[in-house]
Amino acid sequence: MSGWLISLEGTAAGRDLALALALLAAVLHAVFGALQKGRHDPWMSRAVIDLCYGVIAVPFALFVVPWPEPHMWAIFAGAFVIHAGYKLLQAMAYDRGAYTVVYPVVRGTGPFFAVIGAGIVFGETYAAGQWAGVGILMTGIFGLAAWNLRHVEIDRETLLPALGLAVVTGAFVALYTTYDAYGIRATADPFTFLAWFFMIDGVLFPAIMARRLLRLTRAEAVPLFRRGVMGAFVAYLSFGSIMLATRLDKVGEAAVLRETSTVFAAVIGWWMLGEKVGAVRASLMGLIAAGAVVMEWAG
Repeated sequence: MSGWLISLEGTAAGRDLALALALLAAVLHAVFGALQKGRHDPWMSRAVIDLCYGVIAVPFALFVVPWPEPHMWAIFAGAFVIHAGYKLLQAMAYDRGAYTVVYPVVRGTGPFFAVIGAGIVFGETYAAGQWAGVGILMTGIFGLAAWNLRHVEIDRETLLPALGLAVVTGAFVALYTTYDAYGIRATADPFTFLAWFFMIDGVLFPAIMARRLLRLTRAEAVPLFRRGVMGAFVAYLSFGSIMLATRLDKVGEAAVLRETSTVFAAVIGWWMLGEKVGAVRASLMGLIAAGAVVMEWAG
């Protein structure tokens, strides 16, 4: 499968596959965010999800995919540090703010800086129409966050700190998107990067939350680990999809398309978490989708 994917790089078929993968990542990323924010403590949810995907990745990293090239160890170390900062900030934001307010701000900050980062690191250029698409998408995302901020009825006393954390988290989204795209392009087999990334990335949060994990009762552990296994497979598909998309086509375009996850997050927030949507928010979600369409069409 690796050979087939690599053969599509730089082709029209590769571009089409990258589009499909980025949209799949958008849906799954929203699901992943809801799993972390759901009824469990977001710190514990993240720890169990990371533990599950780290353990599942071990046999694949050690016995299935090709061994990483020597230069990849420094890249993995950098990825570990960047993702650690991202996950700590995101958990702090989720701990303080409503999902439908925090999530759009996190995702809305990322595309602009990711496009700039892709230009600096990979020399990617974008047409004026594509920049307009980015602007439309970000207007919809921040409009959605502003509407939620005004009308949300939960976590209001900690909402402003949550928004500040969400903006910084969004900057880390752009950083890890660009860095990981560099990492997956630096190895001959993209699945080597993915398997080793998940194994290494699954260490930090379980270590931080080890005491609380060991004190879980059976009644607490069963639903939490059920969520963890589900989150692990969602993470594989979500992160794997966006990383493969960045190898097949432009990093900036994939990053922007992934941020349509905000639309799916609002639907999930309404359906799974009992948070209201309404006509205004539905219109803003349409604006987000329109921005992604313009970005892709203008390219």
